Amino acid sequence: MDKFTKLKELAAGIEADVEKFYNAGNSAAGTRVRKAMQDLKVLAQDIRSEVTEKKNSAK
Repeated sequence: MDKFTKLKELAAGIEADVEKFYNAGNSAAGTRVRKAMQDLKVLAQDIRSEVTEKKNSAK
């Protein structure tokens, strides 16, 4: 559950950079968004693996 909370915080934290990139055309903000999206992807995969492991160990 801790990882999911971290995932939500990370997604909320990049909102300003998303606004800067799409609305103001700030390319540095776009770089930060891309990095944050990669971090989200890795964290989401960790959560998926954890869920699968927990589900399979319950059988």
